[in-house]
Amino acid sequence: MDWLYDYISENTFWTILLLIHGLISVALLGALTHQSMAVLIPVKRLRVDDSFVTHFRAVTAQKYTKAICYLWICSFIFGAWIYAQYRIYVRIPIEQQELYKTLGVFEMKEHLVVFGLGMLPIYSYVWKHMKNIEYDLARKCITLFLTGVCWYAFLIGHIVNNVRGYGS
Repeated sequence: MDWLYDYISENTFWTILLLIHGLISVALLGALTHQSMAVLIPVKRLRVDDSFVTHFRAVTAQKYTKAICYLWICSFIFGAWIYAQYRIYVRIPIEQQELYKTLGVFEMKEHLVVFGLGMLPIYSYVWKHMKNIEYDLARKCITLFLTGVCWYAFLIGHIVNNVRGYGS
């Protein structure tokens, strides 16, 4: 990667990676939230004069599945790439400040995101077999779990970033 640092600084490189990771994560968050709303409170009939929330829920939830899987994997890859920098430049100073709860919630984030990654094949399978009524509960539970993990990871990532301070 030394050749790249001839064109941009190392700090700029990691900033770009963090921004890409964040943008992918926001797209994932939006897709999962739309799908979850459609699963939790499905819209029977959509009218033009219905509220914004009704239109927000009135999506074809199945169409989001493939995008969610790809976004989760891409976000995971970028997060894993950034993780090496986090372990050295962020985690150690947070440990020195004795902010163990902050570290703990980030550790939990790591575990939940990996667990979510492992659930993607099951998630994809139950959404692929949409007509099978036996999968309705599994589809709802897995989708809500992944949505919860995504929101948790997103918020905790921001908290840890704010604790350490961006670029410090």
